[in-house]
Amino acid sequence: MDRTEAQELLAAVAAGEVDPADALDRIATAPYDALVHSLVDVHRALRTGDPEVVYGAGKTTAQVLDNVAALRASGDRAVLVTRAAADTISALQAAHDDVLVDGPTVVVGALPRPRGTVAVLAAGTTDGPVAAEAALTARAFGADVERVDDVGVAGLHRLIAARPALDRADCLVVVAGMEGALPSVVGGLVGTPMVAVPTSVGYGASFGGLAALLAMLNACAPGIAVVNIDNGFGAGVFAARVARRVAAR
Repeated sequence: MDRTEAQELLAAVAAGEVDPADALDRIATAPYDALVHSLVDVHRALRTGDPEVVYGAGKTTAQVLDNVAALRASGDRAVLVTRAAADTISALQAAHDDVLVDGPTVVVGALPRPRGTVAVLAAGTTDGPVAAEAALTARAFGADVERVDDVGVAGLHRLIAARPALDRADCLVVVAGMEGALPSVVGGLVGTPMVAVPTSVGYGASFGGLAALLAMLNACAPGIAVVNIDNGFGAGVFAARVARRVAAR
């Protein structure tokens, strides 16, 4: 249940079309769906405006399918599945008609009408999977997305050429591994709200993304929010919320 569905239910009660006891039962029993293996939160959209998400890593295919089915039954919102295994993706495609896949990130159901724009920048091609997770997450959470790929600091002319996309966006997601310098450079070019994502891309001294994480936390450009290593999902949610608020105003 989201806010629109809750308003429709209350309006139906006011109009005498739904018995108040039935409405109370729907509201009281809806906060979560108790499956054998999970307590699926079906009221997250009502509380936060955002849908529940299924984290696929560590779950069996059957568990993911059960969670998605419960969420789809609770409302019309698309369901996002992150870090899904290949066999899980195949099973979701077999079980549902409307499935969008980008790497291990999956959306089941129609994407919402976009409000606001998020630009997702990837420093290098190898940062692409994390950037893709951020981009599809932002779309599932209600923002339009523009991708800007392979604009790392080793070739600054590529970033300068992408400047119009940075100016158009309501929020930026900047994804970089190696030394993690791209967010500092972007932060010195534009005043657009930004969330930086360190990736685990790099050689030995990158320490699995720790070097990029520390670089972003110590960026000399102000106004940069930073999420955890490889956390494209968290960045996509943050950016979509910013973009939606900007569009609403």
